[in-house]
Amino acid sequence: MLVDIVLDAMGSDKAPEPELRGAILACRHLPVRIHLVGPEDKIRPALRAHLKGEHLPIEIVHASEWISMDDKAASSVRSKKDSSMRVGLKLVREGKARGFVTAGNTGAAMATAKMVLGALNGVDRPALATILPTGAGTPCVLLDVGANVDSDPQNLVQFALMGQIYARSVLGIAKPRVGLLSIGEEDSKGNAMTKETLPLLRELPINFIGNVEGRDLFQNNVDVVVCDGFVGNVTIKTIEGLAKLISDELRLALKATITSQVGALLSRRAYKDFKRRLDYSEYGGVPLLGVQGACIIGHGSSNERAIMNAIRVAVQFSQADVSRHIEAALKPRDPGPLGP
Repeated sequence: MLVDIVLDAMGSDKAPEPELRGAILACRHLPVRIHLVGPEDKIRPALRAHLKGEHLPIEIVHASEWISMDDKAASSVRSKKDSSMRVGLKLVREGKARGFVTAGNTGAAMATAKMVLGALNGVDRPALATILPTGAGTPCVLLDVGANVDSDPQNLVQFALMGQIYARSVLGIAKPRVGLLSIGEEDSKGNAMTKETLPLLRELPINFIGNVEGRDLFQNNVDVVVCDGFVGNVTIKTIEGLAKLISDELRLALKATITSQVGALLSRRAYKDFKRRLDYSEYGGVPLLGVQGACIIGHGSSNERAIMNAIRVAVQFSQADVSRHIEAALKPRDPGPLGP
């Protein structure tokens, strides 16, 4: 049975080309039916040219507007009522699709998802999670990375529960190790919020390992790392910049030291493997945890492979029923007739 996934055709920096190619790849390799949302007069001829007569389960849903990367999230969400994001998310809300994927304006995507889908019962603030590679080749989930600039300890408690459910249900980590991002492993380290959050996390029915530091993110020491959105966004942007610097410097160093054709071939292979391990397109997109349904947000520079993998994540998210598991985990415990 095909899984219906909505794809914002006007999200990425080079839309709609990566979305069209990604939708075609997804339909060839995944059990999906794609609902492409955007201006039909722009999408249909381009899609027809790419398909070249091939019949794939791709449908076009018309939306007369779209939100660009330059648009201000708050105002564009209110003013562009027929945007591809809003129209697409309505399909999920109405049960016509299991998930939504966009490589568009992150702030607008989060705001629209909160407005159209609504938060899950028990969730005060949805969180944006991202996947980091580790030296062991296993993923590490970091959240929140920007959905909430200001958070309180109770928000971080919810982030921890949502993150470990995602790691277990979608990433297949049987017993995720959950850590609180701080400036030291000792309980006495950190700011007022982390110190207040630490004992709350220890009370949760999760595999909480205590405080972790930034260096632990890539060492396979922890599977889920919790922080507020301000710290998480600064962290992920720093990582992106450093990864690009290392990649560029490695490429230049290899180019300068290659002395033979055999050496050049081996170096190119090593460099490609290195880039692949750091490549965001392998993970495709990251989930907005805590909303009703699967909402996956990709990078603005996503290529067709990244779009296909974001669709794959949406399928896995919906099939694992992550949202229902989150609601169950956050449901208040019944103290029974005798009380607490």
